Amino acid sequence: GALQSVLADRKFSFSYYAVGLMILFGVLFGRLICGFLCPFGFLQDLLYKIPTPKLKIKRSIDRPLRYLKYLILAIFVILLPLLLTDAFGSGTPYFCKLICPAGTLEGGIPLLLENKSLRAMAGVLFDWKLLLVLVTVIGSIFVYRPFCKYLCPLGAFYALFNKISFYRLKVDGVRCTGCKTCEKQCKMNVAVTKNINSAECIRCGDCIAACPEKAINSNLHLKKEEFTVPLAEE
Repeated sequence: GALQSVLADRKFSFSYYAVGLMILFGVLFGRLICGFLCPFGFLQDLLYKIPTPKLKIKRSIDRPLRYLKYLILAIFVILLPLLLTDAFGSGTPYFCKLICPAGTLEGGIPLLLENKSLRAMAGVLFDWKLLLVLVTVIGSIFVYRPFCKYLCPLGAFYALFNKISFYRLKVDGVRCTGCKTCEKQCKMNVAVTKNINSAECIRCGDCIAACPEKAINSNLHLKKEEFTVPLAEE
């Protein structure tokens, strides 16, 4: 939101403090922010715990959809606020205005419940965003973190740092037997034995807990380490 607001303001051209903080968190932790600090991610976790049949998105559909969050980051967070301006040179934080279900649920709805005059002003745009919240909430019951997987631009930004962040996961190639129990437990569908620090990993720790050989650990790595994982058939 801060990044969009500054890009959309004719007085400024770049948000150094917002981008700087985001880069700092990304370099330090990668998508650990998504796994442990995001309240909307926590809400999705709780919704997924509701005992219902779960949906498994086909790989042919899931993989292309993962790139949608990067398009949203580029178009709605950066390009539209920067380029689509009014006669006075000011733009609009388009992602917050048109899409963000987290802002609607955590900010918009409480504000409207508290302020009668704001409720009177709510129109088609708020109805649209309320629909997005409803779809996201219902979807989160059947699909694990759909907003994080497919739509969140902040998650997309932090994902860019997953492979180089100081906080990373590591598979012990000696202990690993290639049973892939970790991959079966990963709700983000990460190929743990091949690419444990994938851009899709939110550092939730499920793979660490699931590994029967205790071959996975997490730590702050001050320099990049390369390792290989022997497969069972080898």
